Formats: sequence, structure tokens, C-alpha cells
Amino acid sequence: MSTTTKLDLASPASAQASSAKPRRGLRGSPTVNFWLFTGPFLIGLAIFVYAPILWSLWLSFFEARFTVTPDKFVGFDNYTYMLTNDDFVGSLGTFTVFAAFIVPTTWALSLGLALLVNRMRFMRAFFRSVFFLPTAVSYVAAALIWKMSIFSGVRFGLMNTVLGWFGIENIAWLIDPNPPWYWLVIVTARLWLQSGFYMILFIAALQNIPDELYEAAAIDGAKPGWQTFRYITLPQLRATSTAVILLLLIAAYQAFDEFFNLLSKTTWGRPPLVELYYKALGESQDYGAGSAGALILTVLICAVTLLQGKIMGFGRGDESK
Repeated sequence: MSTTTKLDLASPASAQASSAKPRRGLRGSPTVNFWLFTGPFLIGLAIFVYAPILWSLWLSFFEARFTVTPDKFVGFDNYTYMLTNDDFVGSLGTFTVFAAFIVPTTWALSLGLALLVNRMRFMRAFFRSVFFLPTAVSYVAAALIWKMSIFSGVRFGLMNTVLGWFGIENIAWLIDPNPPWYWLVIVTARLWLQSGFYMILFIAALQNIPDELYEAAAIDGAKPGWQTFRYITLPQLRATSTAVILLLLIAAYQAFDEFFNLLSKTTWGRPPLVELYYKALGESQDYGAGSAGALILTVLICAVTLLQGKIMGFGRGDESK
């Protein structure tokens, strides 16, 4: 074999070897690609999240009235003031009442909707979309609809019109705190807004339950319905239920839009964030006390979340525990 033939046979191999070499430069560097994709997000996170948190922590130790650059150090006086402030402590009590209503009712309603939609044989996608669509509605817009149309205090409001058919007098839903009819307005508004989102989470969990479990239960004599739901479906949904409850608790602590727009400037029925809003941006503009209250609320949310997760076994690998 000639030398020319040997070179011709070796040339394809050398070409493949050269093409297999990794590309050099910025486009071929995994580190550069990582920072190109995550850099803008991390910068925004640092500027708009972590920097305000650190600034709020710094303000909480100063007397900061009408200024965000204070110079008078007061130590833990702002924390003591907020923990002994009747309005702030009362707002935490308001959260407790709100959470006691909204967390179990949303969990039950979203799970019930998921069970119904998952069992449907036709138009499943349609009903899933119908129940999920309210999650795209603004809380402000929903609050105004509930306030001005459905639960309006005048006789032309939808609820008062329906009650009038049964001879019941008009109810001032959002004006009179005794009895607290405003809870019905707030709870129904939030149920309509967020149940569809948690319904989707439950549907995804239901579709991951193996059919063999139900077949084995039927062979063992379990009746379809309550027994199957109690001993098969509900235990398999423990992880999802725990996550839903944790999300609902955090969302209840952070309730603001519906309370602020439904109750306006009333002094009763304020959750913590609304109270902190008036404390920091009201007439006093006490940024130091407002920052201290915000950090107290943050610590409380973290403590409740961790405790709830510990009680319900969130994060366990074995579902049977």
C-alpha cells in the first residue's frame, strides 16, 4: 500500500478526532453559561429582596420616624413596643381567626373539587380550566367585585337581593363588626381565588396513586367510597396535603389585598400586614417600629411553618411513616 493511500485512510479519523474536541471560548464554558442565565436573577434577588431585608433589620434598631436614614440607636425598644402594642397583637389574633376559617375550608374544597374533576369521564379539561381560572384574577379586582356587587350593603347587592326574596332585611356586610359578617365576605373571596390552584396540586397527586392499590383494596373487600378514600386515597395524599396546608398558613399570614380593599380604613379586622402598613406608611410613618413588626411576623411565620412541617412529617421519604 502506498504512502498516499495510508494518508487518505487516516484523514477521516483525524477529522473526527478534531471535531470531538470541546469548544473553547465563552460559549463553551459551563461556568460562564451558568452566570449568564442566573446572574440577572441573582442580582435582582439581591437588590429587591435581600437588601430590603437587611435594611429593615437595621432600621428596627433605630428610631426611624419620617426618615429611612436614622441616627438614634434604640436597641430592642421597637420590638418591645410592637409586642406590647394592642393593635399589632390584635392583628395577630385576627390572623388566627382568619387562618382557622380559611385553611381547613380551602383544603377541603380544593380536595373535593380535585376528586370530582378526577372522576369525570368527559369534559375533564374544561372543568379543570373553569375552576383554575379564578387564580388568574387580581385580588384587588376580586375584592372590589365582592364589595361593590355581591356583598354590597345596599338592597341592590346580589346577596341582599337573594335574602330579600326570603323576607330578610338588608345586611351591612362590611360596616358592622357585630356580628362579624365581614368574615363571610373575606373567606368566600379567598376561597374563590385560591381553591383552583390547590385543586391542581391534588389532581396531580391523585393521578400518581397506582391503580393496583385500589384493585387490591377491592379484592380485600373494601367498599368504594368512604372506605377507599379513608384508607387508600387520603394516606397517599399526605405529602401533598402537608404542602398545601403550609402554603395556606403562609398565605394567611401574608393576607393584605382583600382586607385592605374590603375593609378600607376600619380599625377592626386588620391582619398583621395591614397593621404594619398603617404603622409604617400612616400618619406616624414609624419605619423602625414597622420594621420590627415585620421581622417579628417573619420569625413567627418561620416558626409556625417548621412546627407544622414537623408535626405532619413534611419531607419524610417513607409515606407510610
